[in-house]
Amino acid sequence: MIVARRRPSKARAPKPASRGIALATAAAVALAGVPARAQTGSSAGIPMIRDAEIEQLLRDYTQPILRVAGLAQQNVQVVIIQEKSFNAFVMDAHRIFVFAGALMQSTTPNQMIGVFAHETGHIVGGHLSKMRQELAKAQTAMIIGMLLGVGALVAGAHSSNSGAANIGLAGLMAPQSLVEHQLLSYQRAQEESADRAGVRFLTMTGQSAKGMYDTFKHFADESLFASQYVDPYAQNHPMPVERMAALEELVKTPYWDKKDPPELQFRHDMMRAKLYGFVEPHDTVLRRYPPSDTSMPARYARAISTHRFGDLHSALAQIDGLIQAMPNNPYFYELKGQALLEGAHPAEALAPLRRAVALAPNPALIQILLAQALVATNDVKAADEAIPLLQSALIKEPESTDAYTTLAMAYGRKNDLAEADLASAQAAFARGDSKTARELAARAKQRFPIGSPGWVRADDIVAFNKNARNNPLVK
Repeated sequence: MIVARRRPSKARAPKPASRGIALATAAAVALAGVPARAQTGSSAGIPMIRDAEIEQLLRDYTQPILRVAGLAQQNVQVVIIQEKSFNAFVMDAHRIFVFAGALMQSTTPNQMIGVFAHETGHIVGGHLSKMRQELAKAQTAMIIGMLLGVGALVAGAHSSNSGAANIGLAGLMAPQSLVEHQLLSYQRAQEESADRAGVRFLTMTGQSAKGMYDTFKHFADESLFASQYVDPYAQNHPMPVERMAALEELVKTPYWDKKDPPELQFRHDMMRAKLYGFVEPHDTVLRRYPPSDTSMPARYARAISTHRFGDLHSALAQIDGLIQAMPNNPYFYELKGQALLEGAHPAEALAPLRRAVALAPNPALIQILLAQALVATNDVKAADEAIPLLQSALIKEPESTDAYTTLAMAYGRKNDLAEADLASAQAAFARGDSKTARELAARAKQRFPIGSPGWVRADDIVAFNKNARNNPLVK
């Protein structure tokens, strides 16, 4: 099930009175001061895609790399951003962000594995924390330089000395330009370091570095013409020719010609088809995967697109054909259950979703979907089944707004108002609505016995903003 999520962002623009300083130091302040966890969610303000099938594939891509990099116990997760361009980056030591466009444009698993190896190099190198240190130093240097420039400007004005005033103006600009070049040079060095580390991780896991090389060469070729007219010291990545020359030497490992296993390539093709089916317009999907293409990825993309654009009967026929061809694929059953649930047939969605939960290796997201179908039947007994499913899913997905919202509805079906208020408060907290979360948690506290587990969880939410406790959703 592909679900798009956008968490609210509460960033504020600088006040007019502080605009002069804000313009000079915005980048340094913004990056050096970014907390490890924005608001209360893991990726507040970012439009994310959640899908059990795709996330399992990306775990299989990253786990060998993370293991040899010494990060196997660090719970590094891949976060998919709903954006069609090709990009990937890290913001902390626990998450690699990848654009959906990168997954859709990559033609082999090795290409994406190479990208993840490069980003893992940034994590291992501690580049984000080091960059924040550099930004902090740059901010200090820039402010001092600006103050000296302002001093010269004021002195020139008082003395009616236009030359001194011009020196003051130059002093205002020079620190910014110098610091900018220093930071960009530092970041280019980080990229080169991540390239070297990425190739090392690929070699240690017996994988080719060709995918990494091909990916970066593609972007180098695209930017080569433009780079002829660009200051090389104003770039935050190594210049194309230099980067590819350095990579060309690094990637000559014994595994250069090693191909991806056919079953992994198949899963990659299915992942791309799924994204195209859910993201692109129906006519675009049909152009890319025309009816004459009878491959499984093409059939998958068309079935998804048919479901999205409202032909439930035809979509179910296509999905049943997929299930008949691969009866042990959990994600075909998940798709059928999603189509039935979204088509207002929750009771009929239960059987395929139960089958999907039984077959999937990491079924937390599918458990949430099954619970939604159970609650949608308006049956109290179904709510009894939904609650433990959601509690199990929340162990793996402790910040899932959908899970908490569905849990609140399940408790509401049972007329358990205390637990319903608490789950509603947790849902509000997970989506970044602290005010509503506190109000609902305060009401839940009044319904629970003082000191009970529910009362304690509600109290954690009420007290969160007062004493900056750890996120009460993550125990």
